Amino acid sequence: MQKEVMTVSEVAEYLRVNPQTVYRKAKVGELPAVRIGRAIRFRRSELDAWMKESSSMLVGAGSR
Repeated sequence: MQKEVMTVSEVAEYLRVNPQTVYRKAKVGELPAVRIGRAIRFRRSELDAWMKESSSMLVGAGSR
């Protein structure tokens, strides 16, 4: 069963990037995140939507 709410390390593994990349992108608002106290959490459904949107932007940019 997949978790809906993910930690930074889980997101880093899911996206196959360094955890520092996840922190940096969340801090500047590039990744959809929620701060709960000192912790940062991510909804898998929002990450999936973000990836879908980001990939469609890349595909659209390549066809010009």
